[in-house]
Amino acid sequence: MIFAAFRFGKARRRSWLAIAVGLASLAAQAQENWPQFRGPEARGVGESARLPVVWGAGTNVAWRSEVPGRGWSSPIVWGDRVFVTTAVSEGAEEAPKKGLYFGGERPQPPAQRHHWQVLCLDWNSGKTLWTTEVHAAPPQTPHHVKNTYASETPVTDGEHVYAYFGSIGVFCLDFAGKVVWSQHFPPHKMANGWGTAASPVLSGDRLFVVNDNEEESFLVAFDKRTGKELWRVRRDEPSNWATPLVWQNSVRTELVAPGRRKVRSYDLEGRPLWELKGLSSITIPTPFAVGDLLYLAAGYVGDNLQPNKPVYALKSGGVGDLTLPAGENHSRFIAWMEPNAAPYNPSPLVVAGRLYVLWDFGFLSCRDAATGREIYGKQRIKPDGPAGFTASPWACRGRVFCLSEDGDTYVFSAGDTFKLERVNSLGEMCMATPALTRDSVVIRTLSHLYRIKEQP
Repeated sequence: MIFAAFRFGKARRRSWLAIAVGLASLAAQAQENWPQFRGPEARGVGESARLPVVWGAGTNVAWRSEVPGRGWSSPIVWGDRVFVTTAVSEGAEEAPKKGLYFGGERPQPPAQRHHWQVLCLDWNSGKTLWTTEVHAAPPQTPHHVKNTYASETPVTDGEHVYAYFGSIGVFCLDFAGKVVWSQHFPPHKMANGWGTAASPVLSGDRLFVVNDNEEESFLVAFDKRTGKELWRVRRDEPSNWATPLVWQNSVRTELVAPGRRKVRSYDLEGRPLWELKGLSSITIPTPFAVGDLLYLAAGYVGDNLQPNKPVYALKSGGVGDLTLPAGENHSRFIAWMEPNAAPYNPSPLVVAGRLYVLWDFGFLSCRDAATGREIYGKQRIKPDGPAGFTASPWACRGRVFCLSEDGDTYVFSAGDTFKLERVNSLGEMCMATPALTRDSVVIRTLSHLYRIKEQP
């Protein structure tokens, strides 16, 4: 494989200065907007000191609005608009069970006609401002009973909303709900009939989509204004559910796309930069970066016969094959690797120099984010029984928040000691990762959207 080369110099320093200015702008916007899955830079960290810590079904709820149909896409926020996607069936739908389990596969898609929709809600009242149907037909592919036909989180640039449904295609809508352009994809078979989940990402004037499946996997870039396909690269990957990351670092801007065989990084023209083998056999967590360290994780629960649930911290500037030799845990471009430290579904979290891992079966662990040193090992979150977790954790106001599928948010002090402060309960099933912006947390449940805001 030929990898794109890079050189340092005055142009590189000017480029880094531009990136630094851009990152500062994104940090400022973090208080006002939450434009994609896990927010600016996909980190899941809220900067505002007004974000809520305490809530319940009848406490600190600014509004609660019903969302029709099914969807585990996360809400996104821009200005006074909240966007979310859903798929509405014309017939009855099987209710999902909580927790990890086999037997949720469904070999055939449902016969009922479905309506794929993008919804816009008013930030202040929760009133639905518009609903745009982008597709209607019986589904052509099945999904796991815990998945939905609207699990990919949309992304916005403040002018348009880009909604991606993995088995249907991409739709660009303006803020009035009008479809500006669309690109339809043929449906592809997914492993075990589990369905799709990887969300789109934006960089500049380009929209990037990864579609890894069992038939013809690809990474594609579209002109965000016109929908014109700019380039497409084939990927030697089976089905995958991890959202890619646009990583702006001190060397360059790159697109990092996890895979079950390799993690690959591309430049913004689709040319490969580096690759890394060694993640678990199923990859779901989203990469994210803090400064010049990129964090990768994959911990499929079925990989129990070997310690193959690694967390990696990669340095910027990598090129070529970064795969570690057997028995090694660092290299020139890998700051550290821990072979058995990753979760299955939730993406890890870095805040105040510590990396927190939320495990699906209800445990929390903490490491030094720079070195990988364990600060505390797996601690049981719910001491009196099991709890399942799919949503990624988030952080704000010196705390770490873990939302269970039962709708209970466990609030921990961020620090070197495992300390549970409180539990906030909504009493509804939750699997979507919330949005954090300004003074509120927006939480999606199985059938509702909540805006949580502490009262003055």
